[in-house]
Amino acid sequence: MTLPDDLILSPEDEVSIRQHLLLVALAKRPADLAIEVGRLLSVHSRHWLEDQEIVISGRRIAYIGPRGSYRGEVKARVSYPNLSAVPGFGEVHKHIESTHITPEYEAALVIPRGNTWTCEASHEFANVNGPKNQEFWQKSRLAGSPLKIFIQPGSAVPPSAWEESGGYYGYEEQADFLEHDMGTVSLDEVMDWPAVWNPDNPGYSRMWGMIGATFEKRGVVEGHGSGLIDPHDLSAFAAAGISSDHEVWAFQEAWERLSHGIFTELRPFSYDVIMPQLIEKLEDWQNVAFTTDDRSATETLEKGASDYNVRLAIEYGLAPEIAIQCATINPARHMRIDQWVGSISPGRYADIVLLEDVKTLSIRHVYADGQLMSEGKTFLGPLAPIDWPEWTTKTMNVGRTLSAADFAIKAEPERETMQAAVLRPFHWNEDFWVRTLPVEGGEVQRDTKALITKWALVDRYRGDGAVAKMFWAGCGPVDEDTALCSSVAHDSHNVWCVGSSDAAMAKAVNRLQQIDGGWVLVHKGEVAAEMRFEVGGLMTARSAEAYDVDMQAFYAAAAKVEWMYLAGGDNLWKPGFPEHLKFATLTCSPWRWVLVAPSEACPEGFVNVQTGEQHKVVW
Repeated sequence: MTLPDDLILSPEDEVSIRQHLLLVALAKRPADLAIEVGRLLSVHSRHWLEDQEIVISGRRIAYIGPRGSYRGEVKARVSYPNLSAVPGFGEVHKHIESTHITPEYEAALVIPRGNTWTCEASHEFANVNGPKNQEFWQKSRLAGSPLKIFIQPGSAVPPSAWEESGGYYGYEEQADFLEHDMGTVSLDEVMDWPAVWNPDNPGYSRMWGMIGATFEKRGVVEGHGSGLIDPHDLSAFAAAGISSDHEVWAFQEAWERLSHGIFTELRPFSYDVIMPQLIEKLEDWQNVAFTTDDRSATETLEKGASDYNVRLAIEYGLAPEIAIQCATINPARHMRIDQWVGSISPGRYADIVLLEDVKTLSIRHVYADGQLMSEGKTFLGPLAPIDWPEWTTKTMNVGRTLSAADFAIKAEPERETMQAAVLRPFHWNEDFWVRTLPVEGGEVQRDTKALITKWALVDRYRGDGAVAKMFWAGCGPVDEDTALCSSVAHDSHNVWCVGSSDAAMAKAVNRLQQIDGGWVLVHKGEVAAEMRFEVGGLMTARSAEAYDVDMQAFYAAAAKVEWMYLAGGDNLWKPGFPEHLKFATLTCSPWRWVLVAPSEACPEGFVNVQTGEQHKVVW
């Protein structure tokens, strides 16, 4: 019998596959492969089964039982008597775009590290090209990639009512996504909290349209509850039907979320302040998962993928079996995809991680889709290179060549100074700062001695080259005629630029257009370094290793620049190349005053996203 191709899930194919698998399980049809293991972790009951065999047909598991117990015909058999089998690890919430490599190369990077499936929080590429977003995420799988990508259409498309991007998602779009693709499983993190609770917010109808469509199609509504601490806020968050939160920074936040029925997704950088007390206090971990969220390919090469999340939890003292549950069955159940992934059980994809040592999570082999995919950290599977079409590679539609005048901030006639609104990276204050800045030649000037530089956002979707600009503190270059820009600007992914001169800023953004996105550094009037992200302005179709070589070269060039540094008690920014600025453009909670690219809803770009109040940048 020829099985349906289950690279992309469909109801009709799923029925045929299940009808076939049950006959293989009953030994009425031959199996393709039996994998014998020394022991197997049953994540549903959290105990080890000794001397087991896993019988596979196609990409799925048909049977598990004691070694030698399967009574049917098996075409091939392999034995790993000294290895322990655990399910392929999964990501409950991850932005593959933040690896900065395309999905086929992401598979080659993470599968040897045990990661066989990912819930793609897709509001990054969706903001670049919303209508094509699902097609984008299906491409690598259709080309034969063994990494399963479950799509979570983004609630933040666009991120707020005062932003525009390359996508718009509301009720109709979300209902269509969930209706026609079984691999689309949820609504990605609901970030615009004011648009959820406040009926007067202009984003209220769009947000509730997406939430309503997700309820209607039995999907999962994922959350982003940064800054929500008060029990009234958490109760409202849960009452809205938002099921989870990964913005958990302290033990008490984790505990309160669990107490309010919110599935809690822990990121490794907060383990130190959460894990010891949680291990001491929490008995039932079924509502906890580990998540990566944003991690570059460079960092994955250094630390690992989901295996790092699990290994670090074990190092903090969590039982290995519980830690593995938090990266397998727990996230799969929460996302309602445990019929396909999350355990080594019949009917699921044959995704198996073979461990030499459980406590250190030392990985010897990984099987995905029933095929051997790795030897140590060497990927053995199909790379399936993709000829990415122009709708993925030509996304920089600034529309014109910019000049220094586009970044100038005009002063009122005959003024020697002007009052200016000033922000800094991760400015979560209730209000912006006000500083007095000098005027020269009819333009308001930077004040480098006071660590005040200029920051801009350029629309890259409409083609009109609209620029919003203002003054920021404690970030950007000190050196003259120097600028840094990028098309990675969470979450609208317009172009941000920071610079010590308007001419350098224009040169940087113009070069960024020419290379189809990524990073550009202009140092003392000349383009000193660039890093091309030709796919969506977010990713490059290269291996993790090739990406890392080029990114390290960019870092080396950036190290020759003197960068501003404004000390802050929260330690969110440090001296050196300010890569963190790609997150400084967020407009979700707890952000208040932000600069967005100009739009009809916000012509000057300076807006309080909590209240909708707008303000001049100089007066």
